[in-house]
Amino acid sequence: MAPERESTRERLPAGATAAPRPRTARLDQPRPPRRRILPEWDPEAFGRLSERIARFIGTGRFLVWMTVVIIVWVLWNIAAPRHLRFDEYPFIFLTLALSLQASYAAPLILLAQNRQDDRDRVNLEQDRKQNERSIADTEYLTREIAALRMGLGEVATRDWMRSELQDLVKELEDRQVDGHRRHGVFPAEQPRGRDMGDR
Repeated sequence: MAPERESTRERLPAGATAAPRPRTARLDQPRPPRRRILPEWDPEAFGRLSERIARFIGTGRFLVWMTVVIIVWVLWNIAAPRHLRFDEYPFIFLTLALSLQASYAAPLILLAQNRQDDRDRVNLEQDRKQNERSIADTEYLTREIAALRMGLGEVATRDWMRSELQDLVKELEDRQVDGHRRHGVFPAEQPRGRDMGDR
């Protein structure tokens, strides 16, 4: 086995490319994570958990369950036999539990609100950019329509042609009726001598 290892060493090419590189940090690769004394947690997972807790605290179901627990707590510590009571009349332990619950609920609700504010800020920024694009598109289309109207202002449209033809037909009918009353059906049928004499 030893001779085979030596033979493989001999087969390796010599030169600058074959030299082993020192293990230094490369700029094109991320650093390996360092060991930390404190435990690490995912801030997104913690934020999602806080939002779930805040949503649950804000429901009527939570209020009903908390009310039921407090009523059972108070009734148990008033009506149960003395050796089974764990919190006597001033209910100090109940007060401590409720203040502990409130001290944790307030930061969780604030964290959930901060995350919602961040999402709202991103959505508002996207809406603002979308509105700016829509306004720019609308202004562009308005300019294009105005240019088309100016270009079409000199072009004969169907309605304009129709109205002009109707005016011409009406004028011809009026001439035809007037010519028929005077000399015949068409003014061209008038004798030339009369036209010359009239002038």
